[in-house]
Amino acid sequence: MGALQGAWASYSAFMAHSPVSCVAITALVLVFSIITLAQLERKTNSSPSEPPTVSYYVPFIGSMIEYGMNPIGFLRRNQKIHGDHFTFLMFGRRMTVYLDIDGNDFVFNAKQACATAQDAYNSMTKPIFGEGVIYDAPSSMMMEQKRMVKAGLTVPCFRAYIPIFIKEVNQYVDKHWTKDEDTVNLLQSISEMTVMTASHTLMGPEIRSKLYEGVADLYHTLDLCLSPMRFLFDWLPLPSYFSAQKAHDELDRIFSSVIAERRKHTGKKHVDMLDALMDSQYKNGDALPDKHIGNLLIALLMAGQHTSAATTTWALLNLATNRDVVDEVHAENEARFGRKLGAKNFPEPSYEEVKGFAVLDNIVRETLRIRAPISQILRKVISPMAIPGTNYVVPAGNYIVASPINSATDEKYYKAAEDWVPSRWNTAEKEEDMDKATTDYGFGATTTSARSPVLPFGAGRHRCIGEQFAYIQIKTILYVLLNRFDFSLDPKCGMPERNFRSLVVFPQGPVMCRYKRRSD
Repeated sequence: MGALQGAWASYSAFMAHSPVSCVAITALVLVFSIITLAQLERKTNSSPSEPPTVSYYVPFIGSMIEYGMNPIGFLRRNQKIHGDHFTFLMFGRRMTVYLDIDGNDFVFNAKQACATAQDAYNSMTKPIFGEGVIYDAPSSMMMEQKRMVKAGLTVPCFRAYIPIFIKEVNQYVDKHWTKDEDTVNLLQSISEMTVMTASHTLMGPEIRSKLYEGVADLYHTLDLCLSPMRFLFDWLPLPSYFSAQKAHDELDRIFSSVIAERRKHTGKKHVDMLDALMDSQYKNGDALPDKHIGNLLIALLMAGQHTSAATTTWALLNLATNRDVVDEVHAENEARFGRKLGAKNFPEPSYEEVKGFAVLDNIVRETLRIRAPISQILRKVISPMAIPGTNYVVPAGNYIVASPINSATDEKYYKAAEDWVPSRWNTAEKEEDMDKATTDYGFGATTTSARSPVLPFGAGRHRCIGEQFAYIQIKTILYVLLNRFDFSLDPKCGMPERNFRSLVVFPQGPVMCRYKRRSD
């Protein structure tokens, strides 16, 4: 003890006479301590039965910053070091990654008794979507809700939706793109078109008419709260959380009034999602509560609007630098309709015609492959999970992570995998699943296997039921815009990078693009 006191006295005297050196030494000691603690924490949390843990230097924080800035780069670097299986720490959460197509299948088709999406996502989505729906409902109830939603995504519905899509896009550009040539914020414009087309077809004309009366602002408030912050810091009393609750309460009030008004006029039917949900009931005979109807509509718009807006924007940015692909679109349209199409001289296509737009179909598929809107899929492990073909066991409490965006741009599956080449889908199978078996999880038959490099709409019980709606919506928007305008990148901005700081991978920062009106 005396020796320790003497050493401390000497250190104190040195600090008093050398303040600059003291700060430097203190900083070095602090850094050394943090690194030591990080290594001790990594060893304490690691187990020989677990996949290897990625090294980190800051305890508790782990790899959060590096992963958050560029998850694809982070996963690829560590895949080269550790292989397809490894674990990393992110703000106290242990994330076990399983890459490639086997990893996609492992995560998407994890048994409910072992890993759940509800425990992974509910802290993020419940404040936005509301109580009792999607991840705030038991899995069996969620499957029933997906079945109800599918009633508003039928072929007769799509036939009714396409004229609405065209009308909304035309009205938007007539109002906002008034010059013959100009530079616009493309992401903002496409996002607004997507909200208008989706709100009109899914929620009905009553809600669409209220977009300029504050509903759009309420959705924007919810938007700001739908972020990774909710996954990491759901316990923080952030102002955006309280604002989101107020916005959700106000949307509840608006939806309730619209539903009540429709119930007064039961003889008047609407071909939209709202009517489909109002006519729905659970298998036990209980009607879908009005509050759940409103919450499901919020969830549908929030989930679909972002992904469709991102995909449409990325598609147009790539078309702006690939004139040959645009020419293919025009050639296909001219062959289909028997005449050259121009700014106003283009027909309103039927559902069957939109579905048959092969070049646009390839454009959407390739955009989803190279710029998938979701960078990772999570499940929370609630019972230890053995990784097939290895000695690894993922313990309860960990999160398992798949990254189809990683496999979708792997040279193992696609030549020039990072290049945007829509024509690659001319000969490729439209569905890449190696196993074509299907299962009905309660909302209709869907492909069981997830052993595919490209899964933009998921697989198994959590496959997105809005896939066909998204294709019809995006292809129709592109059809109208490409017939009316030519696009080119703003030379000051060029092709934007990806923004990984939001749940949906949008282009980075103001996305400026030039349009030029086409002549008839």
